[in-house]
Amino acid sequence: MKAVRNIRLCTKDCMCLYVCPTGATDTENGQIDASKCLDACRACVDACPEHAISKVPFNYPPQQAKKDNVLKALRVLLDSKLKQEQALDNIIKTSASPAQKQLAKALKMSTRLMAEDLLRESGYMLPQGAPAREFLQGLLDKEQEEGFPKEAVEQGLKLL
Repeated sequence: MKAVRNIRLCTKDCMCLYVCPTGATDTENGQIDASKCLDACRACVDACPEHAISKVPFNYPPQQAKKDNVLKALRVLLDSKLKQEQALDNIIKTSASPAQKQLAKALKMSTRLMAEDLLRESGYMLPQGAPAREFLQGLLDKEQEEGFPKEAVEQGLKLL
């Protein structure tokens, strides 16, 4: 595991400089030298008053295979998120209340983030390989509306 700093949270109180046993922290450029950072050490994480430093693994484990019933449940949840987003779009378009529109926009963003997490867990977020490739190719094979970003889809296929 290595330490990383969220620059947006860092106020440069520099407690990390005083507690790091290897000198891996550098507040001038905001970087933490991973080659100097000790796996088991959490001194900078625990000392940071802004909680701007956290430990992350060097390598993430591969995504686990999902059983068909789990994938089916994820798709049902994804369909419900799509319906929620459509309902929120309707509220945004038709509501006269600015507060109601603002709430609907916030809920829509939250719903979209949850849907993206569901897609990622299902194995359909780029880059995931065969499912993404099939989806993008399917988009190219079908006739699309004007303004469809065909070049972007072709670029995505090349990257996969």
